[in-house]
Amino acid sequence: MTETALITGASGGIGAEFARYHAAKGGNVVLVARSETKLNELKAELERKYQVSATVIVADLADPDSAEKIFSETEESGIQIDILINNAGFGGHGKFHERKLANDRAMMQVNMVTLVSLTHLYLQGMVERNSGKIMHVASTAAFVPGPLQAVYYATKSFVLSFSQAIAQELKGTNVTSTVLCPGTVATGFVSAGDLEGIKAWDNAASPESVAKCGYDAMTKGALVKINEKGLSFMANWVIPFMPRKTVLNISQKFMEKG
Repeated sequence: MTETALITGASGGIGAEFARYHAAKGGNVVLVARSETKLNELKAELERKYQVSATVIVADLADPDSAEKIFSETEESGIQIDILINNAGFGGHGKFHERKLANDRAMMQVNMVTLVSLTHLYLQGMVERNSGKIMHVASTAAFVPGPLQAVYYATKSFVLSFSQAIAQELKGTNVTSTVLCPGTVATGFVSAGDLEGIKAWDNAASPESVAKCGYDAMTKGALVKINEKGLSFMANWVIPFMPRKTVLNISQKFMEKG
């Protein structure tokens, strides 16, 4: 049976690559983002290249009602969501007290609140059908506090914790929750988050490789997936044993512009 994946942040970067990878396997997609033009371009590409069905939903996930609107649209269209990929998210650089609070509130809405709402809305049907997969895109930032990106790092820590908790709750069902924690990725995230000039992005992974890594891990029902072995070793076997002040100093230097 053809599976339908709903992908947020699908207009570019990792989200668009998730859509391409899923469509290449013969799956239908529901593409969600703010840019109707980019979504329609991707829809045309996927339908032409892979002969799948692609549905476009234009939504701003910073809108507190966006999750309910997206859910209502798929329900009214009779589209069953078999895979939910919560990919949308954004960051922002600078000291917390110097940043605009409205920007960080919007970040929390997109990165956490709307993600939770979409998960709640679609997870109920998956549990009833005893079938489904959910992918949350977090970051290796989830494993440490993030001076100069304090709110962004905190939102990704939330996503990491949330995904693992519901994965445990879903044991005994055929529904899984996987969290992808990539390192730096070469996407529009850098310009959107005012992160130009930070050397960490000099060797960023391609969005194609990250999407494939995450999708394959989700298919296997993995709990947590980091796209690079070196980063996985650091996150699991080095950082937890380092003094907290050392971690904070390293984390800040990682985000400093030079």
